[in-house]
Amino acid sequence: MKTPIAILILILTFICGTAGERTDVARYVNPLIGTDFTGNTYPGAQVPFGMVQLSPDNGLSGWDRIAGYFYPDSTIAGFSHTHLSGTGAGDLYDISFMPVTLPWREEDSSLGIHSRFSHDSERAEAGYYRVTLADYGIGVELTATERCGLQRYTFPKAQSAVILNLRKAMNWDRTVDSRIEVVDSVTVEGYRFSDGWARNQKVYFRTRFSHPFDSVRVDTTALKDGGKACVAYFYFDTVEGEQLTVATALSGVDTEGARRNLEAEAVALDFDACRERARQSWNAELSRILVDSDDDDLLTVFYTALYHSMLAPTIYGDVDGRYYGPDGRIHRSDGWTNYSTFSLWDTFRALHPLLTCIQPERTADMVRSLLAFGRQNGRLPVWNMHGSETDMMIGYHAVPVIAGAWLKGLAGDVEAEEVLEACVATACLDSYRGIGWYRRLGYVPCDADGNWSLSRTLEYAFDDYCIARMAERMGRGDVADEFYGRSANYRHLFNPATSFLQPRDSEGRFLEGFSPDDYSDHICESNGWHYYWSVQHDVEGLIALTGGAGRFEERLDSMFTYTPAAGGELPIFSTGMIGQYAHGNEPSHHVAYLYNAVGRPWKTQHYVSRILRELYRNAPDGLCGNDDCGQLSAWYVFSAMGFYPVNPVSGQYEIGSPLFGDVRLRLPGGREFRVVARNAGEGNVYVRSVRLNGRPLRQSYITHDQLTAGGTLELEMSATPSSAWYGDGEIH
Repeated sequence: MKTPIAILILILTFICGTAGERTDVARYVNPLIGTDFTGNTYPGAQVPFGMVQLSPDNGLSGWDRIAGYFYPDSTIAGFSHTHLSGTGAGDLYDISFMPVTLPWREEDSSLGIHSRFSHDSERAEAGYYRVTLADYGIGVELTATERCGLQRYTFPKAQSAVILNLRKAMNWDRTVDSRIEVVDSVTVEGYRFSDGWARNQKVYFRTRFSHPFDSVRVDTTALKDGGKACVAYFYFDTVEGEQLTVATALSGVDTEGARRNLEAEAVALDFDACRERARQSWNAELSRILVDSDDDDLLTVFYTALYHSMLAPTIYGDVDGRYYGPDGRIHRSDGWTNYSTFSLWDTFRALHPLLTCIQPERTADMVRSLLAFGRQNGRLPVWNMHGSETDMMIGYHAVPVIAGAWLKGLAGDVEAEEVLEACVATACLDSYRGIGWYRRLGYVPCDADGNWSLSRTLEYAFDDYCIARMAERMGRGDVADEFYGRSANYRHLFNPATSFLQPRDSEGRFLEGFSPDDYSDHICESNGWHYYWSVQHDVEGLIALTGGAGRFEERLDSMFTYTPAAGGELPIFSTGMIGQYAHGNEPSHHVAYLYNAVGRPWKTQHYVSRILRELYRNAPDGLCGNDDCGQLSAWYVFSAMGFYPVNPVSGQYEIGSPLFGDVRLRLPGGREFRVVARNAGEGNVYVRSVRLNGRPLRQSYITHDQLTAGGTLELEMSATPSSAWYGDGEIH
């Protein structure tokens, strides 16, 4: 007979699993990470890649409140069903509910009807959020399905109301029309049309209450564009502890679509069952990577980063496959799921390469979604969401996402020629953002239309390389030759006199007075230091331009040690600084790994380890910059495992400094790729030797094919730098 202690150990082992066999990794997710400082994340409820992001809104606009919620705030003014995770521009906040007791608390400012709250009453988990509205004594709980949000309110004894506010808007968003129709004593439906970052956005909804409201009042306000802004007040006489569940389904198509989504996903209005399904869904997705550590903070930072990397792109289609396209028409996906919210300037770098490893099925559907958007819009998307092209940022970075998936065999059943044709057509659209200039001169001149000319040149060159890689694999030598030639266009901006890439005008003259320290209109959210390295596709060519491996290493050293001038004010996107390196913004993300290219891997290991340990923390301000739909988090996931895709379409992952002693990447078909870092720990960040499947590895990277085939990467870690395991580099 087992003793009670032995039985308890067995029970705990079953629930939690042993190290590396954890069955409830969702418990390590802390959605409050990134809700302070500049992370711009939200703490509310969502399932992986879900259309609904049900989260609290503080009620005021501003940079810090782009995700609707800012940790230092003390008010909540509603719980809305759509949010953006970690972006630099604010939109959405659709279909906002607010439970209150009478009389409610209201300000004349944009805050409107609101309540104070305390973080002491707040709890955020993967797929679940809870808070108490202090001014009303109402407990609010949130959970979600893919297309529905469920709220559960626990009321005091009072005259109470639930307010549905389709007039309220924040940041870039504004209501242009809305409608609320009472279907019966427990059901309402309608829509909110808005304009802002997402142009001509349409959100339809259907809401069902768990028991009838006593009465309802709907107020409408005429808007200057001819539409109406609606606010509904649903009244209840509540007793102490009375609970009300409110389930809301969204659709981008029509109210009938919202009705079907509600019936398919939350018809029973069973909050606890939906919460449990959300948790199971998160556990299933998060456990695709199992890491071993005795440090709960490290586990929390890692699994929260993995969680943040699976909030977007988002499902954008009804259960019947219908979705709203950028052409203003309704389309239907047949046998695949349509996705939206592609923050491509950010996420082509690490997020999408990560998804090719852990979400190959969704990756195929994302490729289909990008191609379908391109057909409907006339060009591939730049930064799209909710059926709209925002045209935010630059480049045509749908290309590396599509090319990276296609080169890895993850484009589903899409015809190769269709893929290549869509990419080439977008790359040859002369009227768009200086592409015509770029094709004629080999660069975008700084006196042409628009700004960010240097950055556009470099990003077009990288995207062209991706097209060339695809064309070469397809046997289309003519296209490959053209685009390999275009991919070298970055060289036209190299000024031997300054040894930097530099803006150039349409007459071929380099911009006078250029300093790589300066933040200017010619470089996107960065300076000349940051963008110097944006040649991920031709690092050898950049080394040659710089003057060889020695000079390249010196320039890298300066990148990390040349501190900005004392007292100088940095732009809001230059955060997470180490010298000129800015981890808070994407152009810097691959730079620490470039030491591998010149046989100095210990320097890569030093800086990668420093970034991992200093710039990510288990705290609301634990992100050093905008998470940008998961890119900042995807960098952490890759780097903590021990490798990173410097060139996202190369199929190569450069080795860095693994954070954990044991990582298991669970792959389709029951395969597993394991990273064992012996002696790994805070003091042991340097790699002494590397073996892949028992054999010494004589290169600085592993390939995607090696990873997906399964196997074991073994690294011997040390507290002292070691010469390169793949060359004759000497430590100095």
